Amino acid sequence: MPFLVYSLSPSSLSATMAESNFVDYVKIYCRSGKGGRGSTHFRREKYIPKGGPDGGDGGRGGDIYVRANENYWTLLHLRYQRHVISTGGGNGSGKRSTGADGEDQIIEVPVGTVIYDAETGEFIMDLSRDGQQELLLKGGRGGKGNTFFKTSTNQAPRYAQPGEPARERTVILQLKMLADVGLVGLPNAGKSTLLSVLTAAKPKIANYPFTTLEPNLGMVRYREDRSFVMADIPGIIEGAAEGRGLGLRFLRHIERNALLLFMIPADTERIADEYRLLLGELTKYNAELLEKRKVLAITKCDLIDEEIQGWIREELQNELPENLPLIFISGAAHQGLSELKDLLWHELNRETKHRAESIIQQAIDVTSLTWDDDEEPLPPLDEDDEPWDEEEDGDLELDWDDLEPSTSEDLE
Repeated sequence: MPFLVYSLSPSSLSATMAESNFVDYVKIYCRSGKGGRGSTHFRREKYIPKGGPDGGDGGRGGDIYVRANENYWTLLHLRYQRHVISTGGGNGSGKRSTGADGEDQIIEVPVGTVIYDAETGEFIMDLSRDGQQELLLKGGRGGKGNTFFKTSTNQAPRYAQPGEPARERTVILQLKMLADVGLVGLPNAGKSTLLSVLTAAKPKIANYPFTTLEPNLGMVRYREDRSFVMADIPGIIEGAAEGRGLGLRFLRHIERNALLLFMIPADTERIADEYRLLLGELTKYNAELLEKRKVLAITKCDLIDEEIQGWIREELQNELPENLPLIFISGAAHQGLSELKDLLWHELNRETKHRAESIIQQAIDVTSLTWDDDEEPLPPLDEDDEPWDEEEDGDLELDWDDLEPSTSEDLE
């Protein structure tokens, strides 16, 4: 059977996405704080002609952390926060005074956020637990003051260290939604209708392709106050793994689902071929998705009688794997929904349940992503707040690379 190919123009898709509050990927520029420089100050007091060196160390630069917070559901709060910059450490001063440490920055993200390098697409970290906090960029170390270099043979060192420079990196934050059951199907397969019937979610429902342009989550209530989360993603078409339709825009949300519910209408001519098409697109995107548990639901069964259902069941048992659960449902007519919830709950609680932590994260192709702020200039690097005073601070600033190996180890 030739499958219909739907397409969306980039301009109409971008306009629709701009109106939505659902933001599942952003690009931000991060810069940690530079370390403060050490001081070459000498003690100068009345009646103390040779006070000796008393320059303090510089303070460390601020770090940048990323923390998962279950109170966030999207990355909307980061959409217009293009730059995250920590403050630098304060410079050392006399009386062995250490400079103030820079202030750390913590980026709050939803649980399930994955971070990639914006230039190479390399995977950096995955935040899959509430409260999980990871270091993204470390601030520069503060430079040592001349007091640190004072020895019995070098009692008046007139040099100190500058602080380590700031580290900078542009990263991509992608949200992969956490849900127990993910709905997979072509456009107009009845996914949004099923979600609206089983949960309190109110997705947009209409009789045309790509009604759903963003994922929708709903809580399915089961027996004895038990429940599980169901996610409806936009329809998948042939070539989605290569970017057709909504393409890779939402395929990543399926990665964290414990169970995939494939939904195919009963009036489809070749149900087995459509199932293989959907499974093939998921496999092209991430081969590990084959290991997830799968259930096949034949939707819109109110359009056929029990005799035709028997014929379809017999045909699919011969063409599809034996261990693939099969069920007939109708969201509009409320048929087979109790049996569907029983089946999903049974599959979710089997011993080999898929865990989100076992996902193998892959690098992404950054060339396929477009951003609104690619031409936006980056903020300039901070300069030293206080100029170097040769009369007060000495005439030599010792770089980190100028130290002997043994001395460098002591500074770790």
